[in-house]
Amino acid sequence: MIEEAPLYNDLARGPEGGSAWWLKAADGVRIRLAVWSKAGSKGTVFLLPGRTEYIEKYGPAAGEFLARGYAMVAIDWRGQGLADRLCADPVKGHVAEFGDYQRDFDAVLDAAARFCLPRPWFVLGHSMGGAIGLRRIMGTHPFTAAAFSAPMWEIGLPKLIQPIGPALAQILRNGPLSMIYPPGFSAQSYVLRAPFLDNKLTKDAGMWAFMLNHLHELPAITLSGPSLQWVCEGILECEDLDEHPSPDLPCYCAIGSNERIIETSAVFDRMHRWPKGRLEIFEGAEHELMMESEERRRRFYDGCVACFAGASEHFHAIG
Repeated sequence: MIEEAPLYNDLARGPEGGSAWWLKAADGVRIRLAVWSKAGSKGTVFLLPGRTEYIEKYGPAAGEFLARGYAMVAIDWRGQGLADRLCADPVKGHVAEFGDYQRDFDAVLDAAARFCLPRPWFVLGHSMGGAIGLRRIMGTHPFTAAAFSAPMWEIGLPKLIQPIGPALAQILRNGPLSMIYPPGFSAQSYVLRAPFLDNKLTKDAGMWAFMLNHLHELPAITLSGPSLQWVCEGILECEDLDEHPSPDLPCYCAIGSNERIIETSAVFDRMHRWPKGRLEIFEGAEHELMMESEERRRRFYDGCVACFAGASEHFHAIG
């Protein structure tokens, strides 16, 4: 199923010509896909958002990639954005198992092929999207290069719990407490409850206001804390990913030096064992590099495109 869906492009500050589509994953869950493209694009970037995120947040990213010659797509994963919500409490972030996100990805790739989106294709994963993207490129995939922003390759847990996190996750997943909010999370969106000063997402007041405005103008996209099930599944997914070698793909990865959401040691470890990978640290930046200052955003997109362009030369040489 591919049907036209709403895209709030003015709210997104996206470039002209964007469109959105409803897709159905193999298990019947409805997700949303947005496409920004123009004639002559050098390839397509598949932007995989993080937990709580939604398509309209990445309108500026689409503009940046189009300006650099690349089409871009963005996704509302199941359980967030305007995609189908998965539990009785619609603002709770939930997934039955992390493999379900790959069903969403399958539907996106099928639609992209039907739309004949420009090739080569590149994957860009932010936070949770970094785990989803890494899982995909560890198997059969259509991508020529990868980029990551603060990828969730390990969930940050309290130091006392971290060594036994996977064992606890195995015990608690699918149990009677699986739908509760874990300690430290609530039914209110982080962006709505956190003060700008010392927030964990961005140092840029304008981009913070941009995100706040989305939740005020389009409350249906609001998402709060995760279910305990989501946390357990995320812990186990990251543990499994860690056991696999890095893909044989060019990769650009970036994190802020002030990162306080994902576990940075997992990023350093993964990139240390990624032969075609490059890790860049953004001094003073928080979790969301694509929501940071204009200079940091530009630097991040330039890093992505440098990686993509280098990989494209090889793609066209063998194409």
